[in-house]
Amino acid sequence: MRLPRLPNRRRALRWSVVTAAPAGEAGEQWGDTWFARDLVRALRSQGQQAKVVARGGAESWARDVDDVVLVLRGLRKVTPRPGPATWMLWVISHPELVDADEAAAYDRVFAASNHWSKAKELGVIPLLQSTNPERFSPAAGSPDSGDRILFVGSTRGEYRPIVRDAVASGADLAIYGVGWEEFLPAHRIRGEFLPNAQLPAAYASAGVVLNDHWADMAAEGFLSNRLFDAAATAARIVSDPATGLHEVFGDVVRTYAGAEELRSILCGAPAVEFADRSARVQLAVTIAREHSFDARARELIAHAEDARTT
Repeated sequence: MRLPRLPNRRRALRWSVVTAAPAGEAGEQWGDTWFARDLVRALRSQGQQAKVVARGGAESWARDVDDVVLVLRGLRKVTPRPGPATWMLWVISHPELVDADEAAAYDRVFAASNHWSKAKELGVIPLLQSTNPERFSPAAGSPDSGDRILFVGSTRGEYRPIVRDAVASGADLAIYGVGWEEFLPAHRIRGEFLPNAQLPAAYASAGVVLNDHWADMAAEGFLSNRLFDAAATAARIVSDPATGLHEVFGDVVRTYAGAEELRSILCGAPAVEFADRSARVQLAVTIAREHSFDARARELIAHAEDARTT
């Protein structure tokens, strides 16, 4: 579906951006919360009235006073309320949970993939994840002044393969996230939580940032938000392979196919294994221009206005 081109924008719309994160302090540790806040900031900068709504308020009667309800779909399904609001769904993770009945309940459905096998069946509009270049930029930290190899993320209940492979390589790995004490010695774990305000500097100053995906999301082309944030800081990045990754990030983001290849990358000379600083900065410029929350907000506003007039 092509982006609608409307000649005259009407009044500012009232938006609720619904996340799968809980309210309060617990929600501060969810990436979804910060994703929603950056999107709300972008919507407001373009004249919209917008707020973040935690999962507990997703189906509240309060949604009846909204013009647009945008649900960021993660693990939790939200059923649109009958009423005047335009309901839009943005599938940013766990696409395997979304079926035709759920998609049909919404006025517009977006997915953070250009390659989702269900896209045609569900009438999905591709809308990749994004970053806030006002925070995630090459100026966020001094290159190579931070952790030599950095991973930020919880265990998700497993010894995540990229972390396991990095540890097996003998790499000097620093990790932030919940649950790692089950798999790693204490000296590897820098903390259970890295405040989001410190994340841009951590990426920008790291020697290498590690990234991975759920297997089904990699296969379906749902590229990790971490890729966009880290690339926007001009970090060196190693990731597991994912469908469509090189279409967005080119050869600047390295991928690896097994433990031995990761060992070679992490133990090799950075100047040999990775694109040089100028290429990484150029990618950061491209990400800031094409994959910012401001860019996504423009698309969402146009689609919301189109949905409300058809």
